[in-house]
Amino acid sequence: MYPNVPKNLNYSPLYQKAQEIFKISRSISHYFVDDLCYLQPNGKEDPNVYFSGDIVQQSNSLAPEILKAESQTFSEEKHKYAASVNRLTNLLYKNCERLEKTHSNGKDYMPILRKELKIFRKLQRTWMLTL
Repeated sequence: MYPNVPKNLNYSPLYQKAQEIFKISRSISHYFVDDLCYLQPNGKEDPNVYFSGDIVQQSNSLAPEILKAESQTFSEEKHKYAASVNRLTNLLYKNCERLEKTHSNGKDYMPILRKELKIFRKLQRTWMLTL
């Protein structure tokens, strides 16, 4: 995936949780896309369909940013990528809140993702202290 990251690297619990969040968000997104891809009675598309894509994109970006932060040698660079992980986590959480307000069957699965994000945030706090 990244040429400068050794292949025998033991991935951190935060990285593993980010991978888990990506899998969950991708699965949940499929429910939303199926429910929200239809046109509304006024002929416009549901704007919430984009939030389902956003959760996938943001969760997909978490793991590479974690790897970048862990592979840096200088503290400033580590903190730059850690801040990026923090921003992505906050955006992901906000998009989860937005998707919970939609009229889709997928919103029933959002508490699962939010629970995993809360666990991720706890791991993230510890991880930030170790950088």
